[in-house]
Amino acid sequence: MFIKNTWYVIAWDKEVTGDGLFSRTVIGVPVLMYRTEDGKLVAMEDRCCHRGAPLSIGKRDGDCVRCMYHGLKFDATGQCVEAPAQPRIPPQAKVRTFPVVQQHRWIWIWMGDPAKADAGLIPQTPWLDHPDWRSLDGYIHYDVNYLLICDNLLDFSHLPFVHPTTLGGGTDYASFPPKVERLDNGVRVTRWALDTEPPAFVKAVRKEWVGKKVDRWNIYNFTLPAVLIMDSGNAPAGTGAPEGRRVDAVEFRGCQAITPETGNSTHYFFAQPHNFSIDNPEVTKSIHQNIVKAFEEDRAIITAQQKNLAIDPEFKMVPFAMDAALSQFRWAVTRRLEQEAAEAAAARVPQPVTLHREPI
Repeated sequence: MFIKNTWYVIAWDKEVTGDGLFSRTVIGVPVLMYRTEDGKLVAMEDRCCHRGAPLSIGKRDGDCVRCMYHGLKFDATGQCVEAPAQPRIPPQAKVRTFPVVQQHRWIWIWMGDPAKADAGLIPQTPWLDHPDWRSLDGYIHYDVNYLLICDNLLDFSHLPFVHPTTLGGGTDYASFPPKVERLDNGVRVTRWALDTEPPAFVKAVRKEWVGKKVDRWNIYNFTLPAVLIMDSGNAPAGTGAPEGRRVDAVEFRGCQAITPETGNSTHYFFAQPHNFSIDNPEVTKSIHQNIVKAFEEDRAIITAQQKNLAIDPEFKMVPFAMDAALSQFRWAVTRRLEQEAAEAAAARVPQPVTLHREPI
C-alpha cells in the first residue's frame, strides 16, 4: 500500500523537544520520537515488544524510555535493558528503530530497510531556515487517502475555482496549459500565466498591484513519496519574467510534504518562504494566513470528494488533459510499489544450495 524505502517528513524540528516524548503514525506504523541528552534524535516503534502498549505514554529515564504498563526500560537503540524482577533480559526483547535525519527544520524518517537509508536522497529545502527567506510552519491533518491530496497539488487548474479569494487570481489561470516532464522519481510541472490578475494573497502584500496585471509562474518538482518543492511568483506583466528577468517580483519557494498516516488519513507539512519584505513579520503572517486558508479550502473539497468516492468503490474517474501530471505521478508510485514487492518476494525465495565435492 505504501512505499517503504523512502524518506518521509514526520515532524517539524520544534515538535520533538529535549525532554518530552512525541508520537506520530507514519504509513500505518506508530512511531515514538525523542532527543537524547546530547540532542540526538531517536525514532522507534511506539509499541512495547512485551504487550504492545504505547511507549509514548511512558516516561523518560535519561536517554531511555520506560513503558508504564509493566515497567520495561528501553535504550536509544530500542534494546530492553531492564525488566522488574527479571535479571536476565531476552536478547529478542527489542523495539524496532528507524533512521531519522533533521534537515532544514524538517525531520525525515526512513520506514524501510535501514541499510538503504541514504541521507543524500532527502529533497533539499534550504529556504526553510535560510536568513534571506522568511516563512511560518504549517501542518494540517487530513482524513483522506494521501493520493487524493497529491492529485490536487499536481493540477493547479483548480486554483480559480477552489481558491477565488486566496490563491486563485483570474479565472483565466486555468486556461494556461502546464508543461509536464517525467522525472526518475516523479514529475516536473511548469505553468506560466501571462498578463493575468495577481492572486489575492499577493495583492494583500502588494496593494499597488490591485487592478494591474502580472506574469505568474508555478514551477515545481513533485517527487516520491509525495514532496512538492516549488519556485513560484509574480512580476509586473511584460517585464521579462519568462526570460528570467524577475523585475520587482514577489518570489516564493513552496515546500510541501504529504506523509500518509494510514490508508485514509494523512499528515500535511507546508511552508511558503518568501524573499521580499523579510524584515516585516506582518507580511510573513499575511502570506501564511492566506496559505492556511487556501489549504483548508483544499481539505474541504478533497474530504467531500473522498466521502463521495467511498459511496461507490466501483466509480471510474474520467481522465482529462489536465490530469497529465497526476497520472504520471500515480504511475511512478505504482512502479515503485511493484519494485519493492518484487524485491521482497525475491528475498523470501530460498536460494539453491550448491554442494562442494572434493575431487576423488
